[in-house]
Amino acid sequence: MFALFKSAPLSLELIRGPLEHPATHLPLIELSVDRLTLAKRRWRGRAAEGREFGFDLEYPLKHGELFFVTSTHCYAIAQMPEPVLRVELSLSDQAACIAWQIGNLHFPMMLSGGFLLVEDDVALRQMFERGHIHFNTTTAVFQPFSGTAGHHHHH
Repeated sequence: MFALFKSAPLSLELIRGPLEHPATHLPLIELSVDRLTLAKRRWRGRAAEGREFGFDLEYPLKHGELFFVTSTHCYAIAQMPEPVLRVELSLSDQAACIAWQIGNLHFPMMLSGGFLLVEDDVALRQMFERGHIHFNTTTAVFQPFSGTAGHHHHH
Protein backbone atom coordinates (compact mmCIF):
# COMPACT_ATOMS: atom_id res chain seq x y z
CA MET A 1 0.00 0.00 0.00
CA PHE A 2 2.89 2.38 0.64
CA ALA A 3 3.90 2.11 -3.02
CA LEU A 4 0.84 4.24 -3.71
CA PHE A 5 2.62 7.20 -2.09
CA LYS A 6 6.17 6.59 -3.44
CA SER A 7 5.31 7.56 -7.01
CA ALA A 8 3.18 10.52 -5.93
CA PRO A 9 3.94 13.97 -7.35
CA LEU A 10 6.02 16.29 -5.19
CA SER A 11 3.00 18.54 -4.63
CA LEU A 12 1.01 15.79 -2.88
CA GLU A 13 0.13 16.73 0.69
CA LEU A 14 0.16 13.81 3.15
CA ILE A 15 -2.68 13.98 5.69
CA ARG A 16 -2.49 12.01 8.95
CA GLY A 17 -5.71 13.26 10.61
CA PRO A 18 -8.17 16.14 11.03
CA LEU A 19 -6.99 19.62 12.03
CA GLU A 20 -6.72 20.02 15.81
CA HIS A 21 -7.54 23.75 15.84
CA PRO A 22 -9.14 24.61 12.49
CA ALA A 23 -9.07 28.18 11.19
CA THR A 24 -12.81 28.33 10.55
CA HIS A 25 -12.76 31.97 9.41
CA LEU A 26 -11.03 31.03 6.14
CA PRO A 27 -12.99 30.15 2.99
CA LEU A 28 -13.50 26.40 2.49
CA ILE A 29 -12.33 24.24 -0.39
CA GLU A 30 -14.05 20.86 -0.48
CA LEU A 31 -12.62 17.48 -1.31
CA SER A 32 -15.56 15.33 -2.47
CA VAL A 33 -15.35 11.64 -1.66
CA ASP A 34 -17.73 8.69 -1.62
CA ARG A 35 -18.67 6.94 1.64
CA LEU A 36 -16.75 3.72 0.94
CA THR A 37 -13.50 5.56 0.18
CA LEU A 38 -14.04 7.79 3.21
CA ALA A 39 -14.25 4.68 5.43
CA LYS A 40 -10.69 3.75 4.46
CA ARG A 41 -7.56 4.83 6.30
CA ARG A 42 -5.34 5.06 3.18
CA TRP A 43 -6.51 6.75 0.00
CA ARG A 44 -5.84 9.64 -2.39
CA GLY A 45 -8.07 12.50 -3.38
CA ARG A 46 -8.12 15.82 -5.23
CA ALA A 47 -9.75 18.94 -3.81
CA ALA A 48 -12.07 21.12 -5.90
CA GLU A 49 -9.26 23.50 -6.91
CA GLY A 50 -6.93 20.65 -7.94
CA ARG A 51 -4.58 20.18 -4.96
CA GLU A 52 -3.80 16.49 -4.40
CA PHE A 53 -3.80 14.78 -1.03
CA GLY A 54 -2.68 11.40 0.20
CA PHE A 55 -4.43 10.16 3.33
CA ASP A 56 -2.66 7.86 5.80
CA LEU A 57 -4.97 8.05 8.80
CA GLU A 58 -5.24 6.45 12.20
CA TYR A 59 -9.05 6.88 12.01
CA PRO A 60 -11.19 7.58 8.93
CA LEU A 61 -12.24 11.20 8.43
CA LYS A 62 -15.91 12.24 8.55
CA HIS A 63 -18.11 14.49 6.44
CA GLY A 64 -17.41 18.15 7.23
CA GLU A 65 -14.07 17.59 8.99
CA LEU A 66 -11.31 20.06 8.20
CA PHE A 67 -8.01 18.40 7.31
CA PHE A 68 -5.65 20.98 5.79
CA VAL A 69 -5.09 24.74 5.95
CA THR A 70 -3.11 27.30 3.97
CA SER A 71 -2.78 31.02 4.64
CA THR A 72 -5.88 31.63 2.50
CA HIS A 73 -8.12 28.52 2.69
CA CYS A 74 -9.26 25.59 4.82
CA TYR A 75 -9.88 22.19 3.24
CA ALA A 76 -12.89 20.09 4.27
CA ILE A 77 -14.15 16.59 3.54
CA ALA A 78 -17.43 16.61 1.58
CA GLN A 79 -19.00 13.16 1.55
CA MET A 80 -20.97 12.69 -1.67
CA PRO A 81 -24.71 12.05 -1.39
CA GLU A 82 -25.78 8.57 -2.52
CA PRO A 83 -29.04 6.78 -3.28
CA VAL A 84 -30.80 5.67 -0.07
CA LEU A 85 -34.14 4.23 0.97
CA ARG A 86 -36.04 6.31 3.51
CA VAL A 87 -38.54 4.68 5.88
CA GLU A 88 -40.72 6.82 8.14
CA LEU A 89 -40.63 5.54 11.73
CA SER A 90 -44.14 6.31 12.95
CA LEU A 91 -44.61 3.40 15.37
CA SER A 92 -41.88 2.42 17.80
CA ASP A 93 -42.73 -1.31 17.64
CA GLN A 94 -42.57 -1.21 13.85
CA ALA A 95 -39.31 0.76 13.99
CA ALA A 96 -37.65 -1.81 16.24
CA CYS A 97 -38.80 -4.66 13.98
CA ILE A 98 -37.56 -2.93 10.81
CA ALA A 99 -34.21 -2.09 12.41
CA TRP A 100 -33.82 -5.69 13.56
CA GLN A 101 -34.56 -7.01 10.05
CA ILE A 102 -32.03 -4.63 8.48
CA GLY A 103 -29.43 -5.54 11.09
CA ASN A 104 -30.11 -9.22 10.51
CA LEU A 105 -29.10 -8.70 6.86
CA HIS A 106 -25.94 -6.85 8.09
CA PHE A 107 -26.75 -3.64 6.24
CA PRO A 108 -25.63 -0.30 7.68
CA MET A 109 -28.41 2.09 8.77
CA MET A 110 -28.81 5.65 9.97
CA LEU A 111 -31.51 7.36 12.02
CA SER A 112 -32.34 10.91 10.99
CA GLY A 113 -35.28 12.99 12.24
CA GLY A 114 -37.88 10.23 12.56
CA PHE A 115 -36.65 8.38 9.48
CA LEU A 116 -34.48 5.34 8.99
CA LEU A 117 -32.04 5.54 6.06
CA VAL A 118 -30.39 2.53 4.44
CA GLU A 119 -28.41 2.11 1.25
CA ASP A 120 -30.53 1.52 -1.85
CA ASP A 121 -30.15 -2.23 -2.27
CA VAL A 122 -32.42 -4.75 -4.00
CA ALA A 123 -32.48 -7.06 -0.93
CA LEU A 124 -33.77 -4.21 1.26
CA ARG A 125 -36.33 -3.12 -1.34
CA GLN A 126 -37.67 -6.70 -1.51
CA MET A 127 -37.78 -7.01 2.29
CA PHE A 128 -39.75 -3.73 2.60
CA GLU A 129 -42.13 -4.72 -0.21
CA ARG A 130 -42.78 -8.18 1.32
CA GLY A 131 -43.43 -6.58 4.72
CA HIS A 132 -45.66 -3.84 3.23
CA ILE A 133 -43.25 -1.24 4.66
CA HIS A 134 -43.60 2.07 2.83
CA PHE A 135 -40.29 3.61 1.68
CA ASN A 136 -39.12 6.44 -0.56
CA THR A 137 -35.98 6.69 -2.63
CA THR A 138 -33.86 9.80 -2.22
CA THR A 139 -30.21 10.86 -2.07
CA ALA A 140 -28.46 11.84 1.13
CA VAL A 141 -25.08 12.00 2.81
CA PHE A 142 -25.26 8.55 4.40
CA GLN A 143 -23.42 8.23 7.71
CA PRO A 144 -24.46 4.90 9.24
CA PHE A 145 -23.91 3.88 12.85
CA SER A 146 -20.25 3.01 13.53
CA GLY A 147 -19.39 -0.63 13.41
CA THR A 148 -22.06 -1.61 10.88
CA ALA A 149 -20.42 -0.63 7.61
CA GLY A 150 -17.72 -3.28 7.39
CA HIS A 151 -19.78 -6.40 6.82
CA HIS A 152 -22.50 -7.10 4.35
CA HIS A 153 -24.25 -9.90 2.57
CA HIS A 154 -24.77 -9.44 -1.17
CA HIS A 155 -27.99 -10.89 -2.51
